[in-house]
Amino acid sequence: MKRLKRSRVLAKAASASVIASLVLLTACSSGGGGNSASKEQDPNGKVTLNVITQSSPLAPADPNEKLINKRLEEKTNVHINWKNFTKDVFVEKRNLAVASGDLPDAIFNADYSDYELLKLAKDGTIIPLNDLIDKNMPNLKKVLEEAPEYKSMITAPDGKIYGFPWIEELGEGKERIQAVDSMPWINVDWLKKLGLKMPTTTEELKKVLIAFKTQDPNGNGQADEIPLSFINKPGAEDLTYLFAAFGEGENPDHAVVSNDGKVIFTPAEEGYKNAVSYINELYKEGLIDVEAYTQDWSTYLAKGKAQRYGLYFSWDKANISGANDSYQVLPPLAGPDGQINVTRTNGLGLARGKMVVTSANKNLEATAKWVDQMYEPVQSVQDNWGTYGDTTQQNIFEFDEAKGMLKHLPLEGAAPVELREKTSIGGPLAVLNSYYGKYTTVPDDAKGRMDIIKNVMAPHMKEENVMPSVFNSIEELDRLTTIEADLFAYVLRMRTEWYQNGKVNEQWGDYQKELKRLGLDEWLKIKQDGYDRATK
Repeated sequence: MKRLKRSRVLAKAASASVIASLVLLTACSSGGGGNSASKEQDPNGKVTLNVITQSSPLAPADPNEKLINKRLEEKTNVHINWKNFTKDVFVEKRNLAVASGDLPDAIFNADYSDYELLKLAKDGTIIPLNDLIDKNMPNLKKVLEEAPEYKSMITAPDGKIYGFPWIEELGEGKERIQAVDSMPWINVDWLKKLGLKMPTTTEELKKVLIAFKTQDPNGNGQADEIPLSFINKPGAEDLTYLFAAFGEGENPDHAVVSNDGKVIFTPAEEGYKNAVSYINELYKEGLIDVEAYTQDWSTYLAKGKAQRYGLYFSWDKANISGANDSYQVLPPLAGPDGQINVTRTNGLGLARGKMVVTSANKNLEATAKWVDQMYEPVQSVQDNWGTYGDTTQQNIFEFDEAKGMLKHLPLEGAAPVELREKTSIGGPLAVLNSYYGKYTTVPDDAKGRMDIIKNVMAPHMKEENVMPSVFNSIEELDRLTTIEADLFAYVLRMRTEWYQNGKVNEQWGDYQKELKRLGLDEWLKIKQDGYDRATK
């Protein structure tokens, strides 16, 4: 389920390119009232705000065409002049717009990192929100009273709140929906066709993939099957789910917390090395998609819809191969030493920088009241997934007025990502565990995922801890950002080379030295200090 996925939200530092953009911002931004900000109300009392945002290419270019936004305008008497960019160019356009000094009133779906929030606040580009929340936002205050842990998580080390958060819960602990990011989906039609059992070990998986390659499981007489495919970068489409059979496993942020509270950098572990060697074995057998190292989402999706994969990785199979029974989740595999493990994904359904208000905004009270409406429970549910009563397209919900409850409608074969991106608006919102059964139902695709996590994944999660959502200081974030720009790129480059050339064992010593040279020890100290502060 895409909303829950992207939320997953993993705490990532800004990249080097973002730092460059922020430097430009510091040089160019006045920090004051840019002339794009609204200053006037119309005679009827309606306030107009100028807001930058992003949306899917599947959604209307003008967000005001979305039924959710039409209803919000009627309810709040606030009109939004949107400047909307597609997701692929949003970050660049957002940074250039802000750096020009001609500030909008707010940035919606901003998706700022912690480093960016603190840098923009230090420069005077965005304002603290504490007073606005206290005086004008009863819905958000109610959320933070019901779930007070979020107040501490969205509060910067200086005591200020700089971004309106996106919060989404479903499940808790090892059984929360974000506890596993990447899931492996295996073609059970091909297993049945070839008379094969579901593999239970890494060695059995290799034999199954060889059969997929050599025995024409799709029956068309052509060698067009792709035994194994993935997208070679951190995320739900990566194959690192398989790494857990060899040790601690791997996470997109490269961090695992041991049961004694020690932060571990996974790419430096022996189990990681053995996992990479295993992938090289698959590569030498010709079992890996030749496009795996270069393909983008659209290419990956096209082959998945054509049912060409024997095994692939994704948050939800419905988004790749469809909501059918041809693919089922591959249970955790035993590694060479018999270990079965599932690595817990870090992070929560939390994004601290989902929306910011700029120092150019002259209608702060109206802005706060407009945003606060998005934290009303029934409104948050719609913002997150989509709406009801739209006569122009398929609806996500039906609304039970008597109960004041939104009930998810069947997807009817539609891809969850595509249907939801057409109608939802995202942005600042809160969907708490207590809302299910009261304000909304659990989506069908989430029910299936939750069942898999509870019954298949959680019983094999060795680690009891995860890295919490730490709000580091700007000094710490500056160092993390600088270190990660080189460290993470090096890890991905070496991993990719080793998949193909098999030299991980002979180069492992030099690799470890380079990790240290790139700042691994400092990275671990900052991460450990943050973990200790958050869990004391």
